[in-house]
Amino acid sequence: MRRKTHRTGGPRATDPRDWPSYRLAVMDEDFLLSPAMRGVRLQMECTKADDALRAAGIRSTLVVFGSARITEDGPGRQPAWYAEARRFGRIASERGGALYPVAGVRDNVIATGGGSGIMEAACRGAHDAGAPAIGFNIRLPLEQLPNAYTTPELTFQFHYFAIRKLHLAMRARALIVFPGGFGTLDELFELLTLRQTRRVGAVPIILMDEAHWRRIVDWQALVETGMIERQDLSLVHFAEDAEAAWQVLETGGVVVRV
Repeated sequence: MRRKTHRTGGPRATDPRDWPSYRLAVMDEDFLLSPAMRGVRLQMECTKADDALRAAGIRSTLVVFGSARITEDGPGRQPAWYAEARRFGRIASERGGALYPVAGVRDNVIATGGGSGIMEAACRGAHDAGAPAIGFNIRLPLEQLPNAYTTPELTFQFHYFAIRKLHLAMRARALIVFPGGFGTLDELFELLTLRQTRRVGAVPIILMDEAHWRRIVDWQALVETGMIERQDLSLVHFAEDAEAAWQVLETGGVVVRV
């Protein structure tokens, strides 16, 4: 039986420049979005934001967490939480170094998840002071739009929660946490774990509205059941308003430039 051979003569039916295999790898979206390139995509997400923050001279941040569902005129304590987050954004920007860079470097720039609610309020406070604000947005099935107060060149979108968390933590000089849901709790305990395991330095963690947080988490029960050491409770500070939160940061050694 005669064996079939690959035909090498004659013109091709299509132009090889149209073939997916001929695309430059960096221009091949199908390839870049394939499972094989997940590690590269993680690196790209990390590097893109890092490069932009370095170019903007952002050396350190003050990270503000809290619910995206809180509104300025919402029910219960929501208006008070929104107002204090906005006030903190302004106070921190005016006193912490974000407003007046030194040798092109800004410290203690407000950074949030970039969305609505408490994130909007903190960025709005920075905007009130005329300072930049960073938005680390995450791509979700129900699209989360950036709030109106993040600085355009410092407004990012991430696909991977892990890389977003990395950027929220890597420049943080402090963490200020307002009431929130699963996402807020996730970010809070991420930083608490890094502090407890000494993977980050002395980053103050401040919970706003002590009564609320003592209802949400039974801190003492964690000690009594042996889940944490008593001294671990010192990792958490409580404050009732923006001014009190700033005083905690001053005590904790956050650089202040008046």
